[in-house]
Amino acid sequence: MDSLKERVASVAGATFLILFLCATAASAAQRVTFRTDDGVNLVATWYEPDTRPGPAVILVHMLTRSRREWDAIAQRLSSEGIGALAIDLRGHGESGGGPIVTPDREDYSAMVLDLRAARRFLAQRSDVQQTRVGMAGASIGANLAALEASSDATIASLALLSPSLDYRGLRIEAAARKVTRPMLLIAGDDDPYAARSARDLQKAGGGPREVLILPQAGHGTAMLSRDPSLAGTLVDWFRRTLL
Repeated sequence: MDSLKERVASVAGATFLILFLCATAASAAQRVTFRTDDGVNLVATWYEPDTRPGPAVILVHMLTRSRREWDAIAQRLSSEGIGALAIDLRGHGESGGGPIVTPDREDYSAMVLDLRAARRFLAQRSDVQQTRVGMAGASIGANLAALEASSDATIASLALLSPSLDYRGLRIEAAARKVTRPMLLIAGDDDPYAARSARDLQKAGGGPREVLILPQAGHGTAMLSRDPSLAGTLVDWFRRTLL
């Protein structure tokens, strides 16, 4: 009987601990909204760092995706003392707006304003160390991060997954030359344009740059599931460059 009671108490204790941890994680992840300079309402999730004030990273998803593809990375960053702001770009997820559509193409250049608004949101937070803000972007998100960093000297570190020298009109080679902060460039060897772009961006100079070419890893945030070590690599990169 005592053994049964002990087992019941043990299960109850474990259940309480799981519920407590889930509640803690939920309270640390907050849905937030902010507005861009051209009037678009954006939705994001803010993951508080374990220690405050702390550094922070803005996470930018791929085209046709949402901020949710960064959930696992954001939670790991938060647990390592680095806040994370995962945003829905305009026209994606819960955010309003969208690209400017013309008869011959879609213009994504205004999405840079989404990253600018995200940076402004962090600038208003007392729990963020303003000199230690980084950005991570995937595919179009990588190009947008490079463009924003070229005009915002407060961005201290970049991690670009599958960047392209030219992504649907978002050309970044000239912008990347202006960025003197640390930059991590990651691509799969089965994604030849991104791999070539990463190497060319490293040669373009501007500051300390590391290139990581992963075997058969695919494109953008798909690499996170194909290479389980990549999440740790990204967290370690921001620990080295922001903490």
